[in-house]
Amino acid sequence: MKGLTVKQQELLDFIEQFGRREGMAPTVYEIADHFGVKAATAFAHVRALQRKGYVTRSSKARSLSLVRADSPRHLSLTLSVPVLGRISAGAPLLAEEHVEETIQFDPALLPRGAGGHPIFGLRVTGESMRDAGILDGDIVIARQTAAASIGDTVIALVDNETTVKSLFIHESRIELRPANKAYKSQFYPLDQVYIQGVVIALQRTYA
Repeated sequence: MKGLTVKQQELLDFIEQFGRREGMAPTVYEIADHFGVKAATAFAHVRALQRKGYVTRSSKARSLSLVRADSPRHLSLTLSVPVLGRISAGAPLLAEEHVEETIQFDPALLPRGAGGHPIFGLRVTGESMRDAGILDGDIVIARQTAAASIGDTVIALVDNETTVKSLFIHESRIELRPANKAYKSQFYPLDQVYIQGVVIALQRTYA
C-alpha cells in the first residue's frame, strides 16, 4: 500500500472510529460534516484512499470498508460492545475498570434510532425479568442514557447495585417492576435511583 498524507490518515482514523462507535460505516456526507469540507472534497479523499488500497466502496449506502492485510473488514457487520461488571456510583459508566469483556453484536438487531448514544452490555443474574424474555445469563444491550420513559426496561443503579427492571413512576417514588410473579416491585425515592441505560436488545448464548 502507498503512504498516506496527514489528511488521508485523519480520514482513515475517523472511518475506523465511526465504525466502532456506530456499528456502521460513515457516509460521504458524514465525513464532510466531521471535517468541515464539501461533500465533493470528502469524496475525493475517499477515492484517494481507494486508489491506495486502504478502503473499498460500492454504490450501496454505507458500503465503505477498511482493508486489513488480506481482506476488507466491513464496518457494518459487527459492533464491539463492552460488557460491564460491577458499576460503581460516581465513576464513569464506561470506565475501563467496569468492562469485563467485549462482545461482537450485529447492529442490524438494534432498533432504528439507537445510534447517537454509547452502547454497552450487562450480564443478567436471576430470573426476575423472565416473563419479558430476559433470562439468567443473558447479556442485555443498553443505550447509555439517564433519561427513560415510563415502561422502559432500564438498567438502574440503586444502593450501589445494578438491577434490570421496568420503570414506572408514582408521585415521588420510582417503581422498578419485575417481569416474574415470584418477585415484587421495588419502590424508591426519586433521588435514590440512577438510570444508567435503556435496554434495546439482547444477546443469548446457548450451551
